[in-house]
Amino acid sequence: MNNTENSIHSRHSIRAYTSQAIDMGLLKQILTVAARAPSGTNMQPWKVHIITGKTLQNLGQALQSAFFDPSFEPVSEYEYYPTPFFEPYKSRRKEIGITLYSLLDIQKGDVEKMQAQHARNFNFFDAPVGLMFTINRDLKIGSWLDYGMFLQNIMILARSHGLDTCPQAAFAGYHEIIREHVDIGTENVVICGMAIGYADNNAAENQLISTRVDIKNFLKIYD
Repeated sequence: MNNTENSIHSRHSIRAYTSQAIDMGLLKQILTVAARAPSGTNMQPWKVHIITGKTLQNLGQALQSAFFDPSFEPVSEYEYYPTPFFEPYKSRRKEIGITLYSLLDIQKGDVEKMQAQHARNFNFFDAPVGLMFTINRDLKIGSWLDYGMFLQNIMILARSHGLDTCPQAAFAGYHEIIREHVDIGTENVVICGMAIGYADNNAAENQLISTRVDIKNFLKIYD
């Protein structure tokens, strides 16, 4: 494999981090290069908020409090998943969930442990830096497609520098609380967050490597 292939192949969602700090100059470099992602008519729809220190701690506490508050109902400003799920996507989703919980020794029906694991999303899995991504709410689906290429660039570039990441859609439903800590602006929608840092290689959950379907499942060649 060349360096690019290795960065893509070794990238997977990391759900436990060490406390090792990230050089802010390196993070800015990664974001600068990632912004070379293509976008329709060069609109560059991405906006990034870097969250560290006290703000990271306070935001995490507020989000976890909301998550465990039965009176709070998270409401995303966009739909990420289909309702209801259907095949083959339902089975793929189920497989990754079972595999993760198996690594963490969480038994089926153990709601308390499942909730505790999900809550870890909201402190970015103890990563030293959290990224929050927003987009102007008046932009259309094309700009959201462009945004995905930007996010992928960040994750691949992070791997090339020995960093790990976890993109997190879980934040979208908690945008009202996020706005209390991060200057997002009412004109913008929270797309997702992203933990970034150095993986804790001793954590069981970081042994999760998701499967991929064979190329024949998504490729057609026309001669």
